[in-house]
Amino acid sequence: MSSSFIPKRIALVLNLAMVAIQVFFIRSVSSMNETNSYLYHKCSEAEGKYKSKSPYEGNLNFLTNDMYKDTFVRGFVYAYHGDDPNTVYILLQCRGDSYGSKCGSCLSTATSELRRRCPMNKAGIVWFDKCLLKISPTAFFEKIDDKNKFYMYSTKKVSDPALFNVKTKALLTELTAKATRRSDKLLLYETGEMKLGKMKLYGMVQCRRDLWFTVCKTCLDKIIGELPKCCDGKEGGRVLSGSCNFRYEIYPFLDTVR
Repeated sequence: MSSSFIPKRIALVLNLAMVAIQVFFIRSVSSMNETNSYLYHKCSEAEGKYKSKSPYEGNLNFLTNDMYKDTFVRGFVYAYHGDDPNTVYILLQCRGDSYGSKCGSCLSTATSELRRRCPMNKAGIVWFDKCLLKISPTAFFEKIDDKNKFYMYSTKKVSDPALFNVKTKALLTELTAKATRRSDKLLLYETGEMKLGKMKLYGMVQCRRDLWFTVCKTCLDKIIGELPKCCDGKEGGRVLSGSCNFRYEIYPFLDTVR
């Protein structure tokens, strides 16, 4: 049997709520302010199913049980365990302001929820406000995942959508530059704010911590380019993929501000 853990940078997933879109799939959701609300999930049928008490399930159980101590400290774990054809690859990344017990708690919730929503699927992904969890029988380390992607946005629009869109893109682009600069932090995560008249615009960007700086920037640039499609003139919005995400609001939305 083989087992390896490769820690790298952190992440943030958020809580707002309104409309989720996956590829051509659109559904409405109601607004939330829950501490760690469920956002979305996707089960992958192409990789097939595993059987109860099979080697694959055993390897998955081993990884989810053994990841707790690592996520408490690092906030990010990419790991694999087992031999082909039963190797399991798993990734857990917590939001940038979620660490320690918050991160471990999110892992527990995400693990049980993914199994409930994707029973016996060898591959699947689930997003919560405080973490992202992905499992697969195929290695996905350092690879951009833009097949798993959805939008969320507020139903309220600002009074000047054109100007607001320009300012929002400018803030997110600035945060991307800061998140992907080479530093000792290696977090690939940045938050910031911008004054807009009498109000403020708050934003954040993040990538999975296994990505290279340049790959992270490519991922963020791509989803920020989808602003007009997802969030045109909306007071708040976000795009989340399996590799990176951004969020902006006209109110503070993180547990802590760096």
